[in-house]
Amino acid sequence: MNILFVASELFPYVKTGGLGDVMAALPRAMRALGAEVRLLLPAYPALLEAVELQGEVTALPELMGGGPARILRAEAPGLPLYLLDQPAFFDRPGGPYGQPEDLAHRFAALSWAASFLGRVGDVAGWRPEVLHGHDWHTGLMPAYVAYGEGPRPATVMTIHNIAFQGRFSAALLSELWLPRHALTPEGVEFHGDIGFLKGGLRLADRISTVSPTYAREIQLAGGHGLEGLLAHRRGDLHGILNGVDRTVWSPAKDAHLVSRYDLKHPGRRAPNRPDFQRRMGLQEDPGAPLFAAISRLDPLKGLDLVLDNVDHLVSQGAQLAVIGTGDPHAEGAFRQAAQRHPGRVAVFIGYDEALAHRTFAAADVILVPSRQEPCGLTQLYAQGYGALPLVRRTGGLADTVVGVTPETLADDTATGFQFDWATGWALGEAINEALRLFRDPATWRQVQRRGMATEFGWEGPARAYLDLYATIPPEGI
Repeated sequence: MNILFVASELFPYVKTGGLGDVMAALPRAMRALGAEVRLLLPAYPALLEAVELQGEVTALPELMGGGPARILRAEAPGLPLYLLDQPAFFDRPGGPYGQPEDLAHRFAALSWAASFLGRVGDVAGWRPEVLHGHDWHTGLMPAYVAYGEGPRPATVMTIHNIAFQGRFSAALLSELWLPRHALTPEGVEFHGDIGFLKGGLRLADRISTVSPTYAREIQLAGGHGLEGLLAHRRGDLHGILNGVDRTVWSPAKDAHLVSRYDLKHPGRRAPNRPDFQRRMGLQEDPGAPLFAAISRLDPLKGLDLVLDNVDHLVSQGAQLAVIGTGDPHAEGAFRQAAQRHPGRVAVFIGYDEALAHRTFAAADVILVPSRQEPCGLTQLYAQGYGALPLVRRTGGLADTVVGVTPETLADDTATGFQFDWATGWALGEAINEALRLFRDPATWRQVQRRGMATEFGWEGPARAYLDLYATIPPEGI
């Protein structure tokens, strides 16, 4: 089966969150199962510099008001690519989503290029049977397929985070090469605007999201205005958990660590802790429970609940390290907490890939108190690295972490800690539970071993997506 993934990010070249990680791993896993998967991405400078270019598919004198554009063939390690080369849109500072004044045109161009490849194919005769778009940036792809002419590939939309929807003025309809009849509730119209994600969810043949629990939540109160549409399409909506790329995230192979380790040699994890404490400016206290959070500082991520518990953590002899960037108020509050508790609280404002790996290898507990979390990769990385995740029971966090209870300890299934209510008090109670278990080293090691032994590879999700494609009727393919 020929499949074209369409996305705005690809690790390690362009990444702002988990989407880039998924794009790097899932297509390769599907290719290992025999599927012919290729990717279409914007030709960001970082990609053009890193990949091997193999020729031009087509050239366009004008695309979505951004001037000349080309679709190029390229190759990343183990992954065939198409790149939409349009410098006016994609060769600019500010990352993939910077300079938002033309975001609609930029990602409409990407969606249109996907529909072009789906209908015409490339110069070598390769044409995808399935176009698989990821998040709002590709939401108009099913619309261009539905309203266009010629062969019709199947279309799939995956929701990685429904909070980001791509909503723009209806006055842009013709500029985005959409027909007038697209601006209806059965098309791309959403409360009088053009809804990129809404249009994709309405017009795609199938919809997926990144965990079973999140698939249920977004049909209820967590759909950010799209609950009704998703409930209407619940027969076409599938929750498929993300996985972990063990070629990147494995403590046994991780070049970022001062000491590599695995389930058979857990003692080798120990040197990573003082190294991390020194790097972060924390006291080298071997007996202190080390809590950490690696996250966007965004209200949906619940880091304000961590702020509510900083003084409590320190009063219990624990340390806290926070790595992230986002809301300026939250950044300032964490900086103040670090000043208030020197050597016990440390903050790194930004994101550093190597530091993230070192955090998982050093921390005892990774805090993931999200108000909403479609799947989350942080808790999966944590378990594989021997850090116990402490999560709010929502979305993929509920599906991937087994909370400590007398029952789960007895049957050796516990992998971390869970709490329900998005309040500082509820998180504090879960922190107390983690501290109590920390004082029982034998039981702590039991839970740690179970987490490290839990397999969250990509083969299972890859098979699930191939099964999903197989349910789409072959009209027009």
